[in-house]
Amino acid sequence: MKKFKADTLTKKQNYKLLSGSVIPRPIAFVTSQDKEGRLNAAPFSFFNVVNSAPPMIMISTGRSEGKRKDTSLNIEETASFVVHITDEATVEQINQTAAPLIRNQNELERTNLNCVDSELVSVPGIEQAKIRMECKLDRIIPLGDSQEGSDLIIGEVVMFHIDESVYFEDSKIDADALSAVARLAGNDYASLGNKFTIERPME
Repeated sequence: MKKFKADTLTKKQNYKLLSGSVIPRPIAFVTSQDKEGRLNAAPFSFFNVVNSAPPMIMISTGRSEGKRKDTSLNIEETASFVVHITDEATVEQINQTAAPLIRNQNELERTNLNCVDSELVSVPGIEQAKIRMECKLDRIIPLGDSQEGSDLIIGEVVMFHIDESVYFEDSKIDADALSAVARLAGNDYASLGNKFTIERPME
């Protein structure tokens, strides 16, 4: 077995080991706005749920040479954002928004995705997403150093939008109908694939 002491590796090496090991990862497609109302859209695979009462999610946005992501700056300014679950129908379009554009450019102009008004936050969502979550900022936690660290963004979900095609009764989601896409490493992604069931021990 190979062994690597993390503090002897470069940031890129640590990233490769993490992103290739912690798989599959769900992909949050995040829309945000700056205080002037300029829209930004970007995907993040350092993403998951962190609480259910109240419902809360987290995304982590990296810094490069001290420069923070537009998403993080926007969320800090307006305290709101919308998270969409990336699926097989939207992943190609969402990938187009990952281009390194300057802050005042709208990534959605590179796509055929359409905006739709949110109900409880000012940031619009994406109409084609089967699931979108309107979020209010709970906190931003800086991680690592100021140059090459990350912003851990925790948001409270204040409104769920669930397409009827993926919704079961009693607040259940049909995973097959959702067809969520997962991030692997490099340029690789994965679909849901085969499922299996294991009963949780009760005693």
